[in-house]
Amino acid sequence: MKALLATALLSLFIAAPTYAGNWPGWRGPNSNGVAEGSGYPVEWDSSKNILWEVKFPGPSGSTPVIWGDDLFLTTNSEGKNRVICLDKNTGKEKWHTDFGTERAGKHKKGSGSSPSPAVDDQFIFGYFKSGDLACLTKEGKIVWQKNLQKEYGEDTLWWDLGTSPVLTDNLVVIACIQSDNSYIAAFDKATGKEVWKQSRNLDAPKEANQSYTTPVVAKQNGKEIIYVLGADHVTAHDAQNGKEIWRVGGLNPTQHEYFRSISSPVISDGYLIAPYARGGSLTGIKLGGQGDVTKSNVVWTKEGEGKGAFSDVPTPAAINGRFYVCSDKGEVLCFDIKTGKQIWEGRLPRSRHKFSASPILADGHIYVTREDGTTMVVEQGDEFKLVSENPLEGMALATPVFSDGKIYLKMTDKLYCLGNK
Repeated sequence: MKALLATALLSLFIAAPTYAGNWPGWRGPNSNGVAEGSGYPVEWDSSKNILWEVKFPGPSGSTPVIWGDDLFLTTNSEGKNRVICLDKNTGKEKWHTDFGTERAGKHKKGSGSSPSPAVDDQFIFGYFKSGDLACLTKEGKIVWQKNLQKEYGEDTLWWDLGTSPVLTDNLVVIACIQSDNSYIAAFDKATGKEVWKQSRNLDAPKEANQSYTTPVVAKQNGKEIIYVLGADHVTAHDAQNGKEIWRVGGLNPTQHEYFRSISSPVISDGYLIAPYARGGSLTGIKLGGQGDVTKSNVVWTKEGEGKGAFSDVPTPAAINGRFYVCSDKGEVLCFDIKTGKQIWEGRLPRSRHKFSASPILADGHIYVTREDGTTMVVEQGDEFKLVSENPLEGMALATPVFSDGKIYLKMTDKLYCLGNK
């Protein structure tokens, strides 16, 4: 009897939800689209599993971030750039801080606040299309601010700035890959002082030299490295000084014009996956080396049947030797990260709406949110299996955020908190 009771208690313990709270950047705690913890809801609608919802000034396409009990989001209001802090448990606003002048979006899905914020244990960093970059305390006080376009030159992107800031141990880093004067710049988190600025002008055709991707910071042998995708190349940079360590070219072998890049790279298991060619290609790159490692480090390349076969806007997610892609039209694909071999493929329910949000892997499921606010949940297993289809009202461009068993789903003008109840 005691043995049976012990077994039952152990089973309950194993099945119990585990929680992990911080979500410091738009791709999660490890920048790979993977949520920590378990117990997240897999079903909801307007009358089920909504814990709270709040509206905010919009439109805003950025993804929120979380540290502790604070949720931070960026938007624009009354012609200003705004950072808002909410209590993640109640949705109640704690404070908001305005700075700089809003620069409105051009595209129908664009806005002045497409870049997502970044947060660590001390500061919150907001970056906007206007070029304004600011560091705030957790109480909303501006520590420092600067306008990168006034300091380094005007934005020459054809569309709306979407690159988000990323953090190293000591620096906040911005990549600006555009028609000319492309660079990566790093600033001291506490003071805003420029620590280094590295030119990144590479030979790429018209508009292919423009990138809306966000860099990835990862450690290799204890050393922080910044990986940047854009202008037909992937480059790896030493986080301490910005110097290029290696590069991979050949992402646009036909020198096609207009191959601007939106989907960002993802790193897992010693490999970097580079989506490119407006969703027409995927490239698997082994990390390491020096100089031009195109021939030695490109392990595999997959060419889709035309543009959009893979991912143009959503960024892949990766873990445990596999990576997952959601195409703009709702094809979900699973690949082996080391070989590029396709493991399975499935089609989400058809709709005239596309996908801009990136997939998140959580507790054995894949969460993918369509622009009409509907989130599909798919199993991560060895075959495609749709678990649920969950509609909500709103336009969804931001990627879902997972924290302490709850999902935070941001529309362009409102935020939902979802949880099992």
